[in-house]
Amino acid sequence: MLNSLKGLLSRKNDVPSPTVISLGQVWVDIMMDIDAIPQPGGFAVANHTMPSVGGSFRVMQAASRIGAATKHAGVIGNGPWASLIRKALNDNGIEHIGQDRIDADSGFRLVLNDSERKTFVATYGAESQGNENTFDCVEPGEGDVVHISANTLMDHSASGIDAFLHRTASDPTTRDYSIVLNPTNTLHMVSDHLLEDLVLVRPIWSCNRQEARTLADRLGVFVDDSLSMTVGGGFDDSMKALCNSLGATLRAPLVVRAGSRGAWVRTPGGEVIHVEGYPTKATHTRSAGSCHTGAMCALIARGWSLVDAVKIANAAASLGIQRSINGVPDCPGYDEVIAKLEEDETPAEAAKSPFLAASPGRYGLLRNAVVPFASLSARRTDDSAHIGTQIGCFASLCARTCRFGAHLRTLLDQSPYR
Repeated sequence: MLNSLKGLLSRKNDVPSPTVISLGQVWVDIMMDIDAIPQPGGFAVANHTMPSVGGSFRVMQAASRIGAATKHAGVIGNGPWASLIRKALNDNGIEHIGQDRIDADSGFRLVLNDSERKTFVATYGAESQGNENTFDCVEPGEGDVVHISANTLMDHSASGIDAFLHRTASDPTTRDYSIVLNPTNTLHMVSDHLLEDLVLVRPIWSCNRQEARTLADRLGVFVDDSLSMTVGGGFDDSMKALCNSLGATLRAPLVVRAGSRGAWVRTPGGEVIHVEGYPTKATHTRSAGSCHTGAMCALIARGWSLVDAVKIANAAASLGIQRSINGVPDCPGYDEVIAKLEEDETPAEAAKSPFLAASPGRYGLLRNAVVPFASLSARRTDDSAHIGTQIGCFASLCARTCRFGAHLRTLLDQSPYR
């Protein structure tokens, strides 16, 4: 197993340097551990205070550590917070290719953690002051991965995302680079027009369970909750149903993360695959989702299939939690992640591992590991029937969601890129 992996890695290292380009926003998080959130007009003492660079930085940091050339295309300001951000990017080998603003500092977030929940207070800065020209500097090359974070979809920079999509990504069948999109729990703040454009470009959607449910609700997708009510919890069945229903509607690759349980993956025309996670002792107060997403982006850029990229990203997130710094998961390097996979894999698992199915060339493993395209037409029939059942559930949703969901499905049906 080890020899086969080393051989595969040497072949992958022979190819041109892959690049992950983030269109996300970066700010500074100021974490404050408190005993309880004070009442209005009250007072609280922070037991621990630590500023750290947040937003999409953790995604880029993970991508860089996993071995991809990484670039930040967002806006950075001028001031103490911006200086902290620039230093963090430089220390992690991340190139800033985006715009600079000299008239405003970058923003920050106060994160109040009372051990049960986190409360956020945001001060927006230069990172949110983009426009339709913000991402004109981005010209993805063949095999690159463009990461779009939800935080860029809800302010002036959203117009820049829309312009970028129309300029470079309108036809998903001819696009020679990948888009990885993180949705958000606050999708109600994203315009119908932008969400429509995002769905139609068929990105790889990467989200946790809550974000997936929010996206499903926004698109009017019915998810059978009865599966989670069974004796024993029925968590696996519930996750599979969520991933299948949402993935069939999006008609795009979908990854739904579930912490130590791993992730559920669905590709168009394929079945839902559960990629097991790596349970670890929780020592973090911030999510490891950024670590997972960044690692996955880097691995896709390096030519791994989506399922294999998720498997390795699961290990990276687990190690990131173990290495947490002040409660923030710290993504490990590529060699350390591969070592963990070797350590945890049993001989039986190694015998059937897709890692052994590698063939020469950058995309050899990708061709061998993905679901065979022969199943696509059969699954399309199933998808069409499934979509039909969803329409009958629109009556129970609000009128606005009904109209938007129906409109979006019509566009998907009429799309020449099915």
